[in-house]
Amino acid sequence: MNQEQIIASKIQQIESENLKHELLFFLDYLLAKQFSEQKMNKRLPKFGCAKGSFKMADDFDEPLEDLNGYMQ
Repeated sequence: MNQEQIIASKIQQIESENLKHELLFFLDYLLAKQFSEQKMNKRLPKFGCAKGSFKMADDFDEPLEDLNGYMQ
């Protein structure tokens, strides 16, 4: 017997509706876990790959002119 046949035969042995319902929740959990693991295996960007993509203004730390009324 292959794994699919073993799983199917064991599911058929379950008589309790509560256990069948719990099994459905567990199968949904396993499928979600499999999907999230597949997403985690995606290639992550390397550190510094955006270098030179943007420039910070020289006066970045200076107060904004729009807030002068609040700062006084």
